[in-house]
Amino acid sequence: MSDRPILIKKVKKVVGGGHHGGAWKVAYADFVTAMMAFFLLMWLINTTDPEQKRGIAEYFAPASVSQTTSGSGGILGGTSLGEDGSKSSGSMSVLEQQAPEAPEDAPEDVGTNANLAAASEEELRQEIAAREAAEFASAAESLRQAMQRMPELAELSKQLIIDQTPEGLRIQLVDQEGRSMFDQNSARPNARAQVLLRAIAGVVNRLPNRISISGHTSAVAGSGRASVATDWPLSANRADASRAILQAAGVDADRVYSVAGKAGSDPLYPDDPSLAGNRRIAIVLLREAPVLPTDTSL
Repeated sequence: MSDRPILIKKVKKVVGGGHHGGAWKVAYADFVTAMMAFFLLMWLINTTDPEQKRGIAEYFAPASVSQTTSGSGGILGGTSLGEDGSKSSGSMSVLEQQAPEAPEDAPEDVGTNANLAAASEEELRQEIAAREAAEFASAAESLRQAMQRMPELAELSKQLIIDQTPEGLRIQLVDQEGRSMFDQNSARPNARAQVLLRAIAGVVNRLPNRISISGHTSAVAGSGRASVATDWPLSANRADASRAILQAAGVDADRVYSVAGKAGSDPLYPDDPSLAGNRRIAIVLLREAPVLPTDTSL
């Protein structure tokens, strides 16, 4: 065997090529790109006006992200920058593009709104009047049917006059020759009148309207006067006695709006004030004024 020593060579393998590798170049490129983006941002901030800065801020806000593919959906809203940082001639600012146009005929619009409000109020009045008229017609028909069904009332139907007036639904109990509702010079309704008043109370209770009650007398034949001094308290007392019977039959006292005696001042038959039909009790279910919305335009 040879006396030469055995040499062992260790080879150290460098992964990546040491300082000759390319990983640092990628990191450096990223750094340079970031710096370029930073300086570009600084340049944009320095060269844009406040309007354009707001446009840039709105662009990055989630609610302002443009959904279009046109240039107007970009950062500057379609504007371009000149060398001095201002937008190019002929372009509009972001705020100018997004601001709504001012109405040219504002006074006319106000007038139109007022007309619409007036029309709405008129329509409301008409609707309430139509509904009220239908309710009055239904109540009148119910009273007529009740009188036909009840024998004690059927005979008295000729002494009942039902009609609609500008005031409301008017129900009148009128005298006939030989068939009076009150004894002469008496304020107490007789049995016939009390039956009619109770029947009327049943219809009145179906509606929420307030009521007015008035008493009327006839002129004395040959006197030449519509009323004498005693007719005023007599007609008022008859109206009040009728009110008491209605309330006893269930009509709420709060619904009574007025009780008045008119003597012979408002005859049912003006051509002959002395006719028995002028002596009557008039009960009116009053029309209610519609509740309109408060005007808040002032």
